[in-house]
Amino acid sequence: MRLGKGLLAEFETVDQLVRAAVELRKLGYRRLDAFTPYPVAAVERAIGLGRSHIPWIVFPCAMAGAAGAYLLQWWTNAVDYRLEVGGRPAHAPPAFVPITFEMGVLFAALSAVLALAVFSRLTTLWQPIFDVPGFERASVDRFFLAIDHADPAFDLELTAQRLHLLGAVRVELVGGGEP
Repeated sequence: MRLGKGLLAEFETVDQLVRAAVELRKLGYRRLDAFTPYPVAAVERAIGLGRSHIPWIVFPCAMAGAAGAYLLQWWTNAVDYRLEVGGRPAHAPPAFVPITFEMGVLFAALSAVLALAVFSRLTTLWQPIFDVPGFERASVDRFFLAIDHADPAFDLELTAQRLHLLGAVRVELVGGGEP
């Protein structure tokens, strides 16, 4: 989720963050994002992250790369530049396996990198959340929960109040002044 405007709550422990996310999801909030210094599987489940879409992109790209490599080898060896060597068939599939496999791996890796860059929005180098004072501690020792203002359950005052009740030590408005 790209947080253009909304609320950012700071928590001291990951347990507080998970509990707050679970409670907010129960209250109907759906556009949540969490920032932690290390990966926490419970946080992913708590904010409602599903499975990644990247495998649905990587597998077809790997198959396309492997098929393209196989077809290119077949075309060049059996059709376009047929070369008879020792009575062996021009179309010898075992000889095509290494290149086919390597091209499949190459296409899978490249598509995974591109898909990750697009889904992670790595092309956006700055986001309003970076302006929140103290947010840099998300990579050190603090846990943050962001709620987008486009969330159907979002109400500025009520959401800030709920976050404080759920243990947030600080709640900041992202993309504006104080809540």
